[in-house]
Amino acid sequence: MPDRLSRLSLQGRQLLAASLGLVAFLGLTGYALDRAFTETAESALRDRLKSYTYAYFGGMEFSRGKVLLPPEVAPDPRFNRPGSGLYAAALGDNEPWASQSALSQPLPLDVKLAPGVQRFDGPLKVTDSTGRITKVYHFAMGLIWDQDGVGASDDIALTFHVFEDAEVLSEQLSVFRRALWGYLGAAALLLLLLQVGILRWSLRPLMRVSRDMARVKNGEVECLPGPQPLELQPLTGSINAFIASEREHMTRYRNTLADLAHSLKTPLAVIRARLDADAGDLRQTVHEQLERMSGIVSYQLARAARSGHRLYHTPEPIAAHAESLVQGLEKVYAGRGVLCEFELAPDACFHGEVGDLLEVLGNLLENAFKWAHSRVLLTTRVEAVREGSRVRSLCIAVEDDGPGIADAQIERVLQRGVRGDEQVQGHGIGLAIVQDIVRNYSGQMMVDRSPELGGARFTLRFPLSR
Repeated sequence: MPDRLSRLSLQGRQLLAASLGLVAFLGLTGYALDRAFTETAESALRDRLKSYTYAYFGGMEFSRGKVLLPPEVAPDPRFNRPGSGLYAAALGDNEPWASQSALSQPLPLDVKLAPGVQRFDGPLKVTDSTGRITKVYHFAMGLIWDQDGVGASDDIALTFHVFEDAEVLSEQLSVFRRALWGYLGAAALLLLLLQVGILRWSLRPLMRVSRDMARVKNGEVECLPGPQPLELQPLTGSINAFIASEREHMTRYRNTLADLAHSLKTPLAVIRARLDADAGDLRQTVHEQLERMSGIVSYQLARAARSGHRLYHTPEPIAAHAESLVQGLEKVYAGRGVLCEFELAPDACFHGEVGDLLEVLGNLLENAFKWAHSRVLLTTRVEAVREGSRVRSLCIAVEDDGPGIADAQIERVLQRGVRGDEQVQGHGIGLAIVQDIVRNYSGQMMVDRSPELGGARFTLRFPLSR
C-alpha cells in the first residue's frame, strides 16, 4: 500500500488529500448540525410539554373531595383521543387523574416531585397491555394548589405528568437527516468536481513544463519557453541554466580537442620538415618543438579536465587546499626564502569544483612566488556587493612584494601565451586559465598594486547564492 501511494501522481495525491479532508469536514459538519437540531427539537418538545402543564394547571379546579376537575377544553385535541400519543396525568394528595388518551396506557407515574421542581427525560420504554413496546418523552412538574379561604394544611400537592410518543420527534429527525445528508452529499460531489477542475487548472503549468522538457529532449526547442508562474520560475530558470551549462561544456570539450589538434599541426609539421631536411640542428629543433608541444598539451588537457561551473555545489573550505599548495611552493622556492602569509575568513568557502579552486589558487600563488622577493599574502573574505545589500560575493586576493605590473602592461600580461618577463620560466597561459575559470563562474578579476606589500595584487570575486 505505501508503494502504491508513493507512485501516485501529484494530481492523484492532491485529489486524495482533498477528498479525505472534504469527507472529514462534511462528516463533522453533518454530525454537528444533527446534534444541534436534535437538541433544539428536544428543547422545543420540553417547552411544549411544559406549556401543556401550565395550560392544564391554569384551567383546572378541585372539588370539595379534592377531585381534580380538568378544564373544559384540553390544550390539544389529542388529549381526548385514546392512544393518540399525547398523554397527561396528575398524582398527589388528591385522587389520581389522567387524560382520556392515557386511560389504557401503562405510563411510568412513579415520579413524585416537590413543588416547583421540573424533570424532563426520555425516550422511555413503555410496554402496553398487548406487549408492544413504545418510547415516550416525559415531562413532570411538582405543583401545589392553594385553596382560597382554607388553611395551608389543606393545600393540595401534586405532580403533573405529560407524555408524548417519541415517534413524533423521530419523524422530525428522520426528515431533517434525509434532507441534511442529501444536501451534504450533493455539496460533496459538487466540491469534488470543482476540486478536480481546480487541480487540473493549477497543475497545467507543470504538465506544460513536462511536455516542454520532452521537446527539449527531442531537440525540438533549445530551452524551456516562458513565461511561467512565479512559483515555477526558479525551477525552469535552473533547468534552462543547467541545459545551457551542459551545452557550453560540450562545446568547450569539442573546441578543446579541435584546438589541441590544430595546435599540434605546426610543431609536427616543423619536425617532419627537419627530418626531411636532415639538417645538423635537428636535435635542437626537435627539443624546441617538443617543449612547445608539451606546453600546448598541458594547457589543453588542463582546459579539458576542468569540470567548469555547475549549478549546485557543497561549499568547499579554502584553508586546507591553500595550505597544501603553499607548502609545495615554499619547498620549490626555498632557495629564495619566499614565505606566504594567510588572512582567511572562517566563513569564506568556494561554491564550485575543487579542481577549479586548485587551478585558480595554484596559478595565482605560483605566479606570486615567481615574482616575490620574500613575502606572499593570501586573503579570503565574504563581502556584500553593495553596502547594505544581501547579495554577497567571495573575495580571494593574492599579493606579493615583487616589482608589480605597470598599469599599461596589465591587459597585455593577461593575454594567453604572453609572459611578463621572457627570462622567467613558464608558458604564459596560467593567468589566461584563471580568467577562463573566473568568467565561467560569472566572477570578476582585477589586477592592481598591493597597498601593503607593494607588488602585484590579483583580486577575484565570485558571486554567492543568497
